[in-house]
Amino acid sequence: MGQTMATGLAALDDVTVVALIDTHPPATDVGARVLSALDDLAPDTVDVVVDFSSPSGVRASARWCATHGRSLVVGATGLGEEEHRELERAAEVAAVVVAPNFSVGATLMERFAAQAAPYFERVEVIELHHDRKVDAPSGTAIATARAIARAREQAGRATAPDPTERFTVPGARGAEVAGVPVHAVRLPGLVAHQEVLLGSPGEGLTLRHDTFDRASFVAGVALVLRHLPSRGLVEGLGPFLGGDGSTAP
Repeated sequence: MGQTMATGLAALDDVTVVALIDTHPPATDVGARVLSALDDLAPDTVDVVVDFSSPSGVRASARWCATHGRSLVVGATGLGEEEHRELERAAEVAAVVVAPNFSVGATLMERFAAQAAPYFERVEVIELHHDRKVDAPSGTAIATARAIARAREQAGRATAPDPTERFTVPGARGAEVAGVPVHAVRLPGLVAHQEVLLGSPGEGLTLRHDTFDRASFVAGVALVLRHLPSRGLVEGLGPFLGGDGSTAP
């Protein structure tokens, strides 16, 4: 992902890639490697740090950005409370954007799913990724499920109870995120794919997004870089896509 992002951003006329940080092999202390590499840079040569590494790498990037007043764009998933605290500290002095998915299509799918969810009796999310993805469910699936749950709550639409009475195999109905069933698939050959299935008596709606190449994430990161606020924490790519009074591309 890092190589794809660096190549894609470097090809843009208005972006200059000044340094690449290799966080492999993953068995090493990623946070220490990131911090050491950033400390080797002159802060005035860096406007924004783009981090697609890992939770420990994100912590290091956030601390460096907070110290030097530099913006941070985060595409790593699996972040916990500690990482979010570091991001909030960095956002006090510069812009911080963290998103589970920088694909424009995937972000729009999340928006469309939230718009449709109040009109259907039940909603489920299926996410499919390559077999080397280290976390499950994906950050995109979690964000989509939470957006669906918020939309249903705001509309006063309760989710119909799961009619399953007997589980022949535990976990057969998947996990739950904010009351929304989420299923994770891991197979070689996949990149990143997600379906949202919505159903009511007599009808159904399927929303699907497919990422066939990681190069698709470059457009989303470029959009963020071009419209960064002066400071503050922005979660998700949605606010940069317009349609809700925010910055359009």
